[in-house]
Amino acid sequence: MLLLIDAGNTRIKWAIPQAAQSGNTAPQWQVLDSVRHQELPQLETLWAAQPISRILVSNVAGDALQASLVAILQRAAPGIMVERFQSSGACAGLRNGYRQPSQLGSDRFASAIAAHTLYPQRALIVATCGTATTIDAVSPDGIFLGGMILPGLQLMAQSLAKNTAQLPSVAASLSLQYLFADNTELAIVSGCIHAQVGAIMQAHEALHASQEQAVDCIISGGAASYLTPHLGISCHHVDNLVLIGLAVAAAATLPSTHSL
Repeated sequence: MLLLIDAGNTRIKWAIPQAAQSGNTAPQWQVLDSVRHQELPQLETLWAAQPISRILVSNVAGDALQASLVAILQRAAPGIMVERFQSSGACAGLRNGYRQPSQLGSDRFASAIAAHTLYPQRALIVATCGTATTIDAVSPDGIFLGGMILPGLQLMAQSLAKNTAQLPSVAASLSLQYLFADNTELAIVSGCIHAQVGAIMQAHEALHASQEQAVDCIISGGAASYLTPHLGISCHHVDNLVLIGLAVAAAATLPSTHSL
């Protein structure tokens, strides 16, 4: 039984696929859940109840969290190596075009693998909208071309609220129906949403120009639903891109013999 873990900056998502990944479809999950970082200890009991035979972790939240994860996993699944998924020159049909491939965040690499698997032979913009927003480009022949990183939607709004004395704190649940807001709270929401949307649209247009073919936009992450109504392009909203990419990578690679 394969345990996949996506440790992000805010939450730890984990899943157990029902079967090995095959074809160009997302895996069906036997178990799929997430917790905040402070809730990590409660996962030990949950994981100990599973007959785990392999563990693959993508972690972008730092070495301290990695050490905590490894300690919990060693107690929950003794004798099972904890494999840390990291970006490389190529994996599961995707080639990494980063100048130094290992510097690409493992979550971005996994998301790109997932997108290319689900939408093969397509030019892709992969937008993951969480604590940070990452917008990456993948060529039809499976090359990760690079991308951009900007503060996530909530982080943008919080930055304005905390660093500008006259601006109020903005509720994450506020909706937006019109670009030009007539009150300060919605003006912040409008600015933050359209900054995110503008970056995605510019990436889409640039990839379309360079590839000279239609571009598919894949969007994921907790803030995706706030952005999609304002995008002037159709998007494929795919949840849990990192976990899908990890499932694809696990199917394409042999288990590691080293604990990380």
